[in-house]
Order: sequence, then structure tokens, then C-alpha cells
Amino acid sequence: MSRRPVQEEDGEPTDWPGSALVSDFLTRQLAGRRLAARSCLTYGRSLKGFALWMKSNGGWDGDWSKLTARHLRDFVIERQATHNRRSVHNQVSALRAFLSDLRERGGITTTPAAGLVLPKLPRSLPKFLTEAQTDTLMDSAEATEGDSPQTLARDMAILELLYGGGLRVSELCGMSGGDLDLGSGLVRLMGKGSKERVVPVGDSAVKAVQAYLALRGVPARGGALLLAARGGRLHPRAVQLMLKKKLLLAGLPADLTPHKLRHACATHLLSNGADLRLVQEQLGHASLSTTQIYTHLSVAKLREVHRKSHPRA
Repeated sequence: MSRRPVQEEDGEPTDWPGSALVSDFLTRQLAGRRLAARSCLTYGRSLKGFALWMKSNGGWDGDWSKLTARHLRDFVIERQATHNRRSVHNQVSALRAFLSDLRERGGITTTPAAGLVLPKLPRSLPKFLTEAQTDTLMDSAEATEGDSPQTLARDMAILELLYGGGLRVSELCGMSGGDLDLGSGLVRLMGKGSKERVVPVGDSAVKAVQAYLALRGVPARGGALLLAARGGRLHPRAVQLMLKKKLLLAGLPADLTPHKLRHACATHLLSNGADLRLVQEQLGHASLSTTQIYTHLSVAKLREVHRKSHPRA
């Protein structure tokens, strides 16, 4: 069976210099579930941008074997003048992944990106809801006017699952009825890189889901656990819009996203004594260093409590 080429968001095929191997790479990454569809599009844009830059700086013919470390260094230097550091890192990550794959498949003999040095990224602390703000959000969500009882119950289930389990919104929307064991309060999730994990979501989330399913009146064993207004699987964008509405009604910052409930889950677990490695497993982080950023938030809280409470602080 022939594979269709990965396409841009506007539906146009990737026909720029060197695109054939890139298209094959992205298609295989998508088929093997190594990358999500959105990540494939992002990688495709980054690789296309680099290829067009190469063409405009010397008439590159699309032969990836001609790529050198000097090309990559010049590219990074120029990009730093017009893009932020995070964007540069993301573009180089796409290049590294592609070139590494190309080397494994015999398309090139060396990986010119191996010794590339990038500017350090600033370590910023994630935004999150405090415990009091989370309680306010949940209370306001229960009292929202204008929505049907079933919609209100579904939205409560969404919020409780995101916060109680530290779920990514993609994981939430991908859940099927059989993924959540209401008896044990455990949910089976398919995370990044098709890595499966089983985590607790808490009694509040279980009760919210039970209330929603009771109003739905139909067991969700085979299909999606949470349904969109017109039926079918819930979309991440619908969750984002719903949360903005709830935040507005609760008088909370409207720039908080569903992912911030995941941040809140991690921070509150650590603040209340949870082990760092257990939080890593809860969130599905591949590296403990990713989870450690939340310890800074917990330490900040400890410092404030110490300042207010210790007699010699």
C-alpha cells in the first residue's frame, strides 16, 4: 500500500527542496505513533523553513548528504536574530530528529547536528491555580447557568479529571469508557510516544464521572468517555473554550489553560508531601528533571510559610 505524503495545514503537498525524505520521515513517525499529528506538522514546518533557508543561501538542491555543521551553525545564528530561543530550540530539535533518522537509514554517514551548541533556555516556572483558586473554579463550575444538567455534569467531570489525575488535555479527550475503573479510581492513559500508564484520579473525579454517566443514561464502555455537545469524541479546543468560560465566571485569570490544571495537580501533590518520583509517574514524564521544576514552586511556598511562622525568620 502506498503512503500518502504528509501535507501542510493548508492541504498543499510538501514540494520544496529535500522534501521527499522529510515527507517519508514524518509519515513513518506518524504511522508508528512516535509523533502526534500536531507535532508532525510542527516538525514539517521547521524542516521546510530550514530547507528554504538553505536554498536561499547558496542554491541548495535538496541533497541532505551535502549538509554540514557549518550550515547548521549559520542557520542558528541567523534564526536567533529573528526568533526567540524556544523557537530556535524547537526547529533544531526537528532537524536533529530527522538527521538522526536519516543516518540510521543510510541516507547520510554522519549527523552534522551532533556537536551543535544552542543558547540556554530560561527556566521559567509554570503558571498554575492555587488550591483556593481551584476550589473557587470547581464551585463556580457547579453553579453555571444556561447549560443543561448533562453539560454541567460533563464539564465538572472534565475539570476533576484534569486536576485530579494531572491529565494532558489530549489524554482526556482520548479516553474511552473502558479506560476508567470507577471502582478503583484508576485510569489507563496513552501518553506521549504511545506510552501507556495507569494513574489514580481521586474520589472527586470518580463521583463527577458517575454523575455525568448517570445523566447520559448510556454506558460509555465502548465509545468515548466524554462527549461533545453534538455527540462524538470531545475536541481539545472545546475543553479550552469551556475552561475560559468557567474561569471568567469564577473571576479567575482567563489566560489559564487546561494544562495549568495539570501544573496545579503536580504542585499541590508536592506541596502536600508526595514523592517526586511518584509525581513523575502520575504525569507521565520521561525524565525526572521535567518534574523537578515543580519542586521550585513547593520550595517557594515553604520559604513563605517559614518566613511567616518561624520565630527567627
